[in-house]
Amino acid sequence: MGGTHKPNILVFSPNQTEVDAYADRIRNNGFISVKAAKTLEEAEKYLPGTEVILGWNFPTQLLCKPIASSVRWFQSMGAGVNDLIADNSIPQNITITRIIDQFGAYISEYVFLFLLDIVKDGPRMKQSQLERSWDPFISETLKGKTIGIAGLGSIGAELVRKARAFDMNVHGLSFSGKQATLVDLHFTPDQWGEFVKDLDYLVLTLPLTDSTYHIINQDLLLAMKPNAYLINVGRGALLDEGDLLSVMREGHLQGAVLDVFETEPLPKEHAFWSMPNVFVTSHLSGPSTINEVSNFFIENLKRFSSEQPLSGMVDRNRGY
Repeated sequence: MGGTHKPNILVFSPNQTEVDAYADRIRNNGFISVKAAKTLEEAEKYLPGTEVILGWNFPTQLLCKPIASSVRWFQSMGAGVNDLIADNSIPQNITITRIIDQFGAYISEYVFLFLLDIVKDGPRMKQSQLERSWDPFISETLKGKTIGIAGLGSIGAELVRKARAFDMNVHGLSFSGKQATLVDLHFTPDQWGEFVKDLDYLVLTLPLTDSTYHIINQDLLLAMKPNAYLINVGRGALLDEGDLLSVMREGHLQGAVLDVFETEPLPKEHAFWSMPNVFVTSHLSGPSTINEVSNFFIENLKRFSSEQPLSGMVDRNRGY
């Protein structure tokens, strides 16, 4: 291929403004052969000869057709790739990469927004203002509270760093153990019960794999302290939502912060919307911004062109 090869690139997103912005950014960095598609028909038209795809909600059924025989690499615009891994229409010879090291700041700020609002009783202060009521009270502090972070990748590591700034006790659970030294106590996947039992806050940042599907179930939720909080910024299916509903209706757990769900958008009739101790947000804690995703992809394009290993390589057997 040589060190100066500039591949044929297809950018796909159903969002017209977004797809054009990505294509322009890539061209402005010297990669001239870029096509932009927002529909299945456009993708079908531009696939012949395409070597690299930057995509979101791409019609992957096209990838097993002869028109896609030239595709060598698929770069997802997001961090989660469980849908791509489960998709048997993507040939094994196509390398899949995901965005990494982009979401730590966003997601950690989201988590601590809620932790501080909870511990300082922001709703009470807001209500006092609405009622013009002078209501001085002594709030709690995060200092000395125990946060447990399930998943110690780049997002988990940034959560640890911010928790240290608030003088919290930090426990962690991870599959590899590579980052075990970051936390005060480290647990492995066969120690979930021990991991959750002393936590004030459990934060889920894990990828969704066969082994993490519904990993948080009734038994683990009941093993947590009754006044603990659950925060899910990983994937919706890490959590058995029915089990969480029943456990919280029984009065176990003080609250939950949920940014991800098994069905998105969350159906309007879902009970989570109306539960006073559940905070529902619209999968917004870790946005894929055009600027940051473009920068990541362009650096990976340079690696691809010079035959260097790509960043964010997905291991289909591992699941992320």
